[in-house]
Amino acid sequence: MSPLGKLLVIGFGPGDMEHITKRALDALAESEVIIGYNTYVDLIRPLLNGQEIVRTGMTEEVSRAQEAVRQAEMGKKVAVISSGDAGVYGMAGLVYEVLMQKGWRREDGVEVEVVPGISAIQSCASLLGAPVMHDACTISLSDHLTPWETIVKRVEAAASADFVIALYNPRSGRRTRQIVETQSILLRYRDPQTPVGLVKSAYRERQQVIVTTLEDMLNHDIGMLTTVIIGNSSTTVYDGLIVTPRGYQRKYTLDATEQALKPHQRLRTEAEPWSLGAQEDRPQVGAAPTTPAGPSASGAAVAMQARPQAIAAVQATTAVQTGTAPASLAAEALSRLAVGGKLLGEANARWSGQAPATESTAGTSAVAGAGAASGMATGGFGKPALFEVGVSPGVGNKKFTARQMALLAEVAGDDGELEYSPDHQIVLRVPCADPEELVGRLRDERFIVMPIGDVFKVKACDFCNMEKDDAVPVAEHLQVVLGGLQAPKETSIALNGCGMACYGAVLEDIGIVYRKGGYDLFLGGKKFGRNAHAAQPVAEGIPGDQITDIVENVIAEYKEKGHPNERFHKFFKRVGVVAGFRHEDAPATVEVNAVCGD
Repeated sequence: MSPLGKLLVIGFGPGDMEHITKRALDALAESEVIIGYNTYVDLIRPLLNGQEIVRTGMTEEVSRAQEAVRQAEMGKKVAVISSGDAGVYGMAGLVYEVLMQKGWRREDGVEVEVVPGISAIQSCASLLGAPVMHDACTISLSDHLTPWETIVKRVEAAASADFVIALYNPRSGRRTRQIVETQSILLRYRDPQTPVGLVKSAYRERQQVIVTTLEDMLNHDIGMLTTVIIGNSSTTVYDGLIVTPRGYQRKYTLDATEQALKPHQRLRTEAEPWSLGAQEDRPQVGAAPTTPAGPSASGAAVAMQARPQAIAAVQATTAVQTGTAPASLAAEALSRLAVGGKLLGEANARWSGQAPATESTAGTSAVAGAGAASGMATGGFGKPALFEVGVSPGVGNKKFTARQMALLAEVAGDDGELEYSPDHQIVLRVPCADPEELVGRLRDERFIVMPIGDVFKVKACDFCNMEKDDAVPVAEHLQVVLGGLQAPKETSIALNGCGMACYGAVLEDIGIVYRKGGYDLFLGGKKFGRNAHAAQPVAEGIPGDQITDIVENVIAEYKEKGHPNERFHKFFKRVGVVAGFRHEDAPATVEVNAVCGD
């Protein structure tokens, strides 16, 4: 220690004795003088043992720092205390500034030790759940020392960059407008339902914890002792807790015990196509995406040409600067690992006839199962890659021609397989060195060709053998515009052509039933599991000229706000309102103890 004495700048955490560090306790014990703000001195008084105390009020920070330096230069051990962490809006910086003004040098001046503590963003986050699991920042709304124009720029930058934001010093007796203007700025960038946590006096006697939303936060008491934590676009509320996903869904399936990526694969560049290293090898695509699947035989090409703006509206919701979203990147990671690295022919159009490496192009890198990939010339060890695709004779047409069946048999051969699926299509799996050529042959035979995986699948009934065909144009339009688009999770859009709904559209993620000249819309069905339930009826009698726009708006919002691997019914429940339709909880299920024990 310097013969001049020592300065101990101590952060003692939120104020509860259980959350102060051992080093902070030892530093207080070894100090001869304690200098601090009145309230802070009172909080740690039980830890003191006869030391000299210098206490001052608000706005006396400079005098406290100057007094601390003066006493340390007299040879004393001096503790300067701050709540939280002394280096986060605390006294550490000010002590160093005073020393700098005096020409202090580390080698021959008073010794300085900064003792870290638990800051408010950490203590408050622990009471709220896990809201700061991703990139976050702290912003003080106090403009006593910082120009308000500077604070506004920081709030706007953090809001636009999707940071989780912790607001310190949000409001005082005189400063009341700052939090109001900050909310207004944030609402320009974030959903009004963004989760917000308000924590007052964390881990102190008058602790108060409130979970609210960005829209409603000002309806609660906010003061100088409150820390406001605002979530980002992926933050959610679960059972009263605020949680911000870290991004593990990109690589892991959180409800699976066995992961598709093995431990030795998880840090490879090809497993992280969203990373900087992977993007350096990714071709840049400037061309506008084309439409996904080919039209059915009933003239869907006309609908596609008539409604290009609808296609653009849906695809625009997922356009990002890199052209790739988490769900498709995760799928691509599996594809790359299946073939040992870089996808061959990436610079060429993929099998679906769309631009490469663009998430908004439906199904361009769709994969099914663990490792089957499209658009690859060869698989591991030079073998043709397994190509997997769904084919059907039409959206409502359930009849295969003899020529179509013969082509499927020829294509499958001895090494491939054909599987009929509940989605009214045949899944073709076949080793294939030239997927583009194969898809061309299938489309020449009037097949609808669709990717397999986390995409939007449009299916319909047979319209009573096409005798009740009033809703066929809507089904075909939805297939052209939405079929094969990348989705956060595999999503079914089902249409039934009469009120009988005998093909079960009301059980699907999104169900449409044509009835009496209008369309009824159902959202959020869950077909499997012990708590399976039908979709929620959200609208009846929608005119035919409106139903497609409404469904496209629902899909666009799901694509924009859905988490990777989040099923539609969970998304609907989490966000509460989709395209103006409000979620209602399904009736409580009756628990049945099955004889079989399942």
